[in-house]
Amino acid sequence: MNRPVLGAVSFFMLCMLVGCAASSPSVRRTPEVDALFADYDSPERPGASVVVIQEGRVVLSRAYGLSELEHRTKATPESHFRLASLSKQFTAMAVQVLVKEGRLRLEDRVVDVLPGFPAYLGEVRVLHLLQHTSGIWDYEAFVPATQTEQVKDRDVLGLLARADRTYFAPGRAVRYSNSGYAVLALIVEQVSGKPFAGFLRERVFSPSGMASAVAHEEGVSTVPHRAYGYASGEGGFVPRDQSNTSAVLGDGGIYASVMDLAAWDRALDAHTLVDATVVARAWTPVTLPDGSSGRYGFGWFVDEDQGRRRLSHHGETCGFTNAIVKYPEQRLTVIVLTNRAGGAPWALAQKVADLWLGVPGAGQPWPFESMPNAR
Repeated sequence: MNRPVLGAVSFFMLCMLVGCAASSPSVRRTPEVDALFADYDSPERPGASVVVIQEGRVVLSRAYGLSELEHRTKATPESHFRLASLSKQFTAMAVQVLVKEGRLRLEDRVVDVLPGFPAYLGEVRVLHLLQHTSGIWDYEAFVPATQTEQVKDRDVLGLLARADRTYFAPGRAVRYSNSGYAVLALIVEQVSGKPFAGFLRERVFSPSGMASAVAHEEGVSTVPHRAYGYASGEGGFVPRDQSNTSAVLGDGGIYASVMDLAAWDRALDAHTLVDATVVARAWTPVTLPDGSSGRYGFGWFVDEDQGRRRLSHHGETCGFTNAIVKYPEQRLTVIVLTNRAGGAPWALAQKVADLWLGVPGAGQPWPFESMPNAR
């Protein structure tokens, strides 16, 4: 083929590609997504990152506002936010990896696995912790607001020892428990012989392609492209990046970007870490003794929205509020991370998901909204 003809063909193909991109559903929906995030889209305010993953591909990634106010650092899809309770799915996966290897069983009594676990919790099993059916007390209830020293995962055992009973008999009901996931992190350390943060890095993050995600320990690890947390005050937004419980890793101490989480989503669908049977169980809600659904699997809320199976989780901690929603059968996932206290990013994530699903935005509320202690 001569050069003029080759050039004409190349130009035609380029035009076709540009035309397809310009008319793609993702591009057409960008103004609608931008409108949803208008409150975050300011050069003076804490921001947000959002990603939409469809059929294993990132079809939209956007960022708004600032990841750090003092130096006016713009938020990007690579900004790393503290995930808060979105961290629980990673803690759950770490446990599942050990179960897959035969080093731990879901039916194991925690008191037989973890030295120092209070004796009065003798009937609590690993499975109960994963599904929030343990009934153990919330460690936060024993941390005074005036305490300045940060609580670590290991400290949770001592805090739990201050109680002498559970909220209910293990396995009888659901009550969302940050304590349970801090204890799971300790179980991972005990069984693997490795620090929890290191186990996550080597056995969960790295194999999943989450190159820069980190279970952050102050003075030990660093967070790349770190977003800092804020809260609204009388004179505008004020720093609110850490509280006395922010250093607990198992229930909420992971930092990641939406692009890291896109890699995580692909790893889940590809069964990179555990096989399809294990993933299916993690995405199956617990059935309570009365036959009702507990609406929680392993690190995920599970329900139905307009006839579609929906996996979701919110995350709220000092200065950060986040959400993830995943429709496995439709192969659609939306993640929203924000570095401000308050707001309702789960409502934004649902509205973005509804855009891609092509459904009206009047579906079921997210399960956490009516679950005891889930805020």
